[in-house]
Order: sequence, then structure tokens, then C-alpha cells
Amino acid sequence: MIYIEHIVVALLLQAAVGLATRNWWAGAALASAYFIGREVAQAEYRWIELYGAGLRANMPWWGPLDLRVWTKLDQWIDWLGPVGATCTTAWIASRRRDQARADKARA
Repeated sequence: MIYIEHIVVALLLQAAVGLATRNWWAGAALASAYFIGREVAQAEYRWIELYGAGLRANMPWWGPLDLRVWTKLDQWIDWLGPVGATCTTAWIASRRRDQARADKARA
């Protein structure tokens, strides 16, 4: 099941930062970092449960990046969705800003 809530929350967070600072890329970075961090933390717990005998000390540094703990599509969508949506929004906002500047320079 695709969870649209993560995308909506990421876009709202990006909008708050983007409107306050006029830096939509900063908003994208903040929202993306939150959801990437959240999913990596969940992958850590899965790795510890599956391969670390329940002990965090048994997990290597690369444990959360082990593809064996990323087995479900929603685990990928939960971070790829917000990253894709916020980067697309930042790109569109940047293009619009650049176009407005170009139009102003021509006038």
C-alpha cells in the first residue's frame, strides 16, 4: 500500500521552510532528511531483530543499509516518495523564480 501521508507531511514541512526562507531546496533537504532518517532507524531495528540477536552492539555500521532488511515496497516508498515530491517541488519553485527574474530583467 502506498502511503501518501508521508508525501503530504513532507510537502507541508517544505512549504513552511520555503515560504519562511524563500529557499525551497532547504525545505526539501529538511523534509527528506527527516523521512530518510526515520526509515533508516526502522531498518536498524529490523536488522537488530533479524541478524543481531536483539543487540544493537551486534550491528555493523552498514546494518541499516543491508538490502536484506529492505524487503517491502512501502519501506522504499516511505522515503523515496517524500524525496521525489520535495525535490520536484523545489525544482519547480527554482525554475519559476529564475523565470520571474529573467522576465524582470527583460522588462
